Amino acid sequence: MAALKTVVTKVRPVDFIKAIEDEQKRKDSSTLLKLFKEVTGEKAQMWGEAIVGFGSYHYKSERSTQEGDWPLTGFSPRKQNLTVYIMNGFSEYGDLLKKLGKHKISGGSCIYINKLADIDLKVLATIIKKSVAVMKKKYHA
Repeated sequence: MAALKTVVTKVRPVDFIKAIEDEQKRKDSSTLLKLFKEVTGEKAQMWGEAIVGFGSYHYKSERSTQEGDWPLTGFSPRKQNLTVYIMNGFSEYGDLLKKLGKHKISGGSCIYINKLADIDLKVLATIIKKSVAVMKKKYHA
């Protein structure tokens, strides 16, 4: 089995964020760093080259032999948008997503946001908090 590429690194999330060239993404990422720390109570860690993750859980895929560790939640300042990872998906958050503001979601676990001014941070905080609680319960993290 191939080794997972997305693992915790020694890079400090603050240094990663300071190196973001786009000023708006850098500011928004700093805001998200504070928000995620407050909401999760977890230490921020870099996962791979571009994911700022909080907490972790161990998973075993039901469809393959793959298993590993992954952040409970996190975000990544991508070129096109900010990606927020809600690891348990969105089936429980329909009403909250309607109140979140301008965003897109993937079929899996990603919320795509152009800039934080487009959304309600209190609603995002609620989604993150609920998701982390579900993940901790499910994976005993």
